[in-house]
Amino acid sequence: MCGIAGYLQLASNATAADLAVIGRRMADTLAHRGPDDAGIWVDARAGIVLGHRRLSILDLTPAGHQPMVSSSERYVIAFNGEIYNWQKLKDMLEESRAVRSWRGHSDTEILLAAIEAWGFEAAIRRTVGMFAFAVWDRDEEMLCLGRDRLGEKPLYYGLSDRTFLFASELKALRAFPGFAGEIDRDALALFMRHSYLPAPHSIYRGIFKLPPGHLLMIPLRELRRRSLPRPTVYWSASDAVAAGALSPFAGSDSEATDELERILRQAVAGQIIADVPLGAFLSGGIDSSTIVALTQTQSARPVKTFTIGFTEADYDEARHARTVAQHLGTENTELYVTPTETMEIIPRIPTVYDEPFADSSQVPTMLVAELARRHVTVSLSGDGGDELLGGYNRYIWVKNIWRSIGWAPASLRAALMFALLAAPPRAWNRIFKTLGLILPRRWRYAHPGDKLHKLAELLSENGPKQIYRALISIWKNPEDIVRSAHEPGSRLTESDGPLTPAELQNRMMYLDLITYLPDDILVKVDRAAMDASLETRTPFLDHRVVEFAWRLPLSMKIRNGEGKWLLRQVAYRYIPRQLLERPKSGFGLPIDGWLRGPLRDWVEGLLAEDRLRDEGFFEAAPIRQKWHEHLSGVRNWQHQLWSVLMFQAWWEAQRSTPQQLNRGARVRSV
Repeated sequence: MCGIAGYLQLASNATAADLAVIGRRMADTLAHRGPDDAGIWVDARAGIVLGHRRLSILDLTPAGHQPMVSSSERYVIAFNGEIYNWQKLKDMLEESRAVRSWRGHSDTEILLAAIEAWGFEAAIRRTVGMFAFAVWDRDEEMLCLGRDRLGEKPLYYGLSDRTFLFASELKALRAFPGFAGEIDRDALALFMRHSYLPAPHSIYRGIFKLPPGHLLMIPLRELRRRSLPRPTVYWSASDAVAAGALSPFAGSDSEATDELERILRQAVAGQIIADVPLGAFLSGGIDSSTIVALTQTQSARPVKTFTIGFTEADYDEARHARTVAQHLGTENTELYVTPTETMEIIPRIPTVYDEPFADSSQVPTMLVAELARRHVTVSLSGDGGDELLGGYNRYIWVKNIWRSIGWAPASLRAALMFALLAAPPRAWNRIFKTLGLILPRRWRYAHPGDKLHKLAELLSENGPKQIYRALISIWKNPEDIVRSAHEPGSRLTESDGPLTPAELQNRMMYLDLITYLPDDILVKVDRAAMDASLETRTPFLDHRVVEFAWRLPLSMKIRNGEGKWLLRQVAYRYIPRQLLERPKSGFGLPIDGWLRGPLRDWVEGLLAEDRLRDEGFFEAAPIRQKWHEHLSGVRNWQHQLWSVLMFQAWWEAQRSTPQQLNRGARVRSV
């Protein structure tokens, strides 16, 4: 895993040395992504600079150094990621005699040779992997940016004055001299709705995220005319959904279980290849436990697994992970952290996540990444199973809620809403705890009071699609709190007509796959892991797994009111059912209590009324109202407040943290 950065100047008389200094400054802000090596490649005549920071995973020798020049010297690449089917591609290239000799055995060299032999799109379509790259075509004077199919690896780009910039993280763009960094208030409104910034938006006006499954071809001649081409698609989730509908899986439950197990084993087999120590995150849930089980069956020694435990019992998953690890025979490492230790992470969040990001599970994700990095360089993750196989509670809730309340007049629903909101979440928690085991298992949730309050707020919605949007919205009306903002439309606001219940559930999974997964879940994991110089790999996001999942009927994903039915059948082949059956709780923290207690002074400073007014981004009144209601315990507004706090903390960090210059890179120029 690595970090890439660079730029293409439209007009410059600068020397190669001058260009390299700026490129080095940009790349070295990404040293955490690649602590093992650094390199700069410059063509002063064309005005192109490619920078790279390397975390060595395959081919640890200097033969894997980047930026890397192709054998013909036509192409130069800066690559971040892994190509898992590199051996197959290598065999194909050798069989066709496209390559006669190799400098080393890095997947970067193989990808570069594939591009030279087959062209950009044909080469990328043949890959299985996660990546973001920049390739300079010296013959055509064209820059090509590319990103993997599901969005595991990040890539930002945009124009700053007369220079085209690109990088793995925004901090590298901020290191470019004269970078404007104007806050995009419309994007800020999107952030306040979702707690993340959906692609193609970034927090800066004119800076974009390359969407997953896209290439961006930038001929220098067009850029000189101030024309920035649009990204083109080489793979899309919508095509996978359509193809799955045309060729649905027609086998039995048993045959489907066999096939899902086979394809997941194939994905795991490709991702456990590394020249460095490898392990896996283990929470004890269905997703991570299945990945660990399939890894252990293909390993000659106990797999190293890593779990974070919390002293707050309601948030502690370590005890569940421990029983799974003992059953599978992994070498499990646990770290129990106190609230004080956990909260010490919070001041680092703005620099780690680099743009506003407010999924509070970022904190335990950072902790488990740091724990794993003490022992391994690569860790497998179970992310993606929920979106592909129906794991989120909302896929069941939306249909059930509307079926239960859709018949009722608005006045009756409003009365029920006020009744449910009359008691604070803590009171409902006590009630559910008292009822205990007499409740059916499907009604047992972690933190039921918060969920009941969220359910109450949905009673005012007028249809299932509106309920889904409300469930995924943090602030329902962001324009009311972000000054001078006009919330842009998105895939989540597109009209798709009436949907049957099955169509609605599939639609929710599809939307989560193209929005929440790449822009929240994968951002959370990538930044946390890379901050610790740890590579993460995600077998569920092998595109062959994704394409198979969309061939499955909905009944194999959600059955009898339970999600991930088919994945559970695979997991039960390796792990006893009783070790996995428990309420879905997520990977959270008791942020609500911390805001009222040990974090209160920090919150008061960031949400001070005069500060909000003077900075000019937010309307102070609605934010202060929610803060006072949260303090009193009347409502739990942790998610809404956390979004504001994460922007405020990020904004404060940008104004106070200068970029540092590290002069450790090797320079190549032409």
